[in-house]
Amino acid sequence: MRAPLSELPVLIDDVGIDARDVRILSGVTLALGAGAPTVLIGPNGSGKTTLLRLVMGLLAPSAGRITWGGRDRTDGRRLAIVSQRPVMLRRSAFANVTYALGAAGMPRACRARRAEELLARVNLSVQAARPARRLSGGEQQRLALARALARDPEVLCLDEPTASLDPANTKAVEEIVTAIAASGVKVVMATHDLGQARRLAGDVVLLAGGRICERAPASRFFSSPATPEAAAFVRGDLVI
Repeated sequence: MRAPLSELPVLIDDVGIDARDVRILSGVTLALGAGAPTVLIGPNGSGKTTLLRLVMGLLAPSAGRITWGGRDRTDGRRLAIVSQRPVMLRRSAFANVTYALGAAGMPRACRARRAEELLARVNLSVQAARPARRLSGGEQQRLALARALARDPEVLCLDEPTASLDPANTKAVEEIVTAIAASGVKVVMATHDLGQARRLAGDVVLLAGGRICERAPASRFFSSPATPEAAAFVRGDLVI
């Protein structure tokens, strides 16, 4: 069998995105390669979610170019995304994962065992038979991660995955994300939580007004930001 085509690197070259005559992203240039998580930070409306959708191939640039592994198109099979409030199917946690495995093309005979493995990976084995919509918010977010992993993604995009969770559930999700990244999956995550960015990021991208203000390794970004916008954001000042 031929090895699957790699989605990496994802190269975003001078990209702009317009929606209803409003420019959402402008002049964005970014290279995403294998390695530690890339964390997107910035104020609400800065373009973080739009950038994640661009990486996923769900949006076409209005200007500029994006490539996946040197290709102008992606079929998305090795890309996955988890939103802040994922929609749960009206079935058990186990069935949610087996459905995702079927959608990813896994043979029916292999799905049950793989679903058990994925639920164990996100610490939901005990909840396998429970209706997904009756799980707690933190449990639903972990189930969403299991469904995303059913795609065997090379790139996993996370859009504010812990924004509505309490500290204990946030810690549980962060531990899973750290383990996913350590397994070789490229994680690209948007967050408004600077503490979370410090804990998880290999590198940080600050967006404001639809533009990248600064990108740097996390240690340098937080210790010695190079731009006024980054310095203000790290201080906790308003950045528009």
